[in-house]
Amino acid sequence: MDRNGVRLHSGMLSGVKSESPSGLNRNPHSLKPVANDARYSFVQADIADAERMRSILDEYQPDVIMHLAAESHVDRSIDGPGEFVQTNVVGTYTLLQAALGYWRGLSAERQASFRFHHISTDEVFGTLGEEGFFHEEYPYQPSSPYSASKAASDHFVRAWYHTYGLPTLVTNCSNNYGPYHFPEKLIPLIILNALEGKPLPVYGKGENVRDWLYVDDHARALIRVVERGRPGETYAIGGHNERRNIDVVRAICALVDELAPNDAIGPRENLITYVTDRPGHDLRYAIDASKIERDLGWRPDETFESGLRKTVEWYLVNRPWWERVRTGVYRGERLGVAV
Repeated sequence: MDRNGVRLHSGMLSGVKSESPSGLNRNPHSLKPVANDARYSFVQADIADAERMRSILDEYQPDVIMHLAAESHVDRSIDGPGEFVQTNVVGTYTLLQAALGYWRGLSAERQASFRFHHISTDEVFGTLGEEGFFHEEYPYQPSSPYSASKAASDHFVRAWYHTYGLPTLVTNCSNNYGPYHFPEKLIPLIILNALEGKPLPVYGKGENVRDWLYVDDHARALIRVVERGRPGETYAIGGHNERRNIDVVRAICALVDELAPNDAIGPRENLITYVTDRPGHDLRYAIDASKIERDLGWRPDETFESGLRKTVEWYLVNRPWWERVRTGVYRGERLGVAV
């Protein structure tokens, strides 16, 4: 997904994200499964282009805007923070202004049912110690340029609700994983390096903890929020799957050894390579998702084990998808070492 596009489905307009101004994560091959669906359209446009955003809203007349457009990779934000400010902060402001003007022009009935849903991250809260959980009232303390830009965008969305009455919703999710995950992120990077017999880089000692959320579970949560959530509310979405990074890597090694054994490579755990930690690496994230479960009836279907197996299997049968990336715009190089 990239910042320079919008996807429309069943009356929703959904901004999509990029990892660089050149559209590094823009992969049209990811859209093939839905490309012929009558409910779907694709428009390539920059969310910071105010005139283009207004014209798209006027043309498609959405009932819901799901704003997923963001630069999202922490390591990349360390190397180039300016693009994160431009997309995540300026882009969000621009889209809010376009949505506000569009919403004001709707009938009273359509105004009442309209929603602007902003999808954010648990990284805005900073880091946890060994105990405790992030929740909707947890104070913001972002640690990276990425999380700082997302924190700013969260505040803008809430301000447009309180100041202008725009019916907004905010969700903060834990780390996603699953099919179509861009290979610069931990899980796909480790899967592909393991398949290719390359070193498996683990930051520091691998003790950092993340709460993993399978992408299909997250998608179901977003639909539930936009259909049943109360305007002005925030919902924390987590997978109840805390794992140390080193344990995630070892689990991937075991699955790849099982599903794609290779005598020439040998046990994939032997490929684990500890590397210098990234600057400002938060120790632990974990989400208390009791509000969305209590108020909206959502809970994740996948365990980490079932979701990870589905993910590894997907990469095994979709080699053409990731080979296009690995031989092109991203070849597995390390990011985020600039200080």
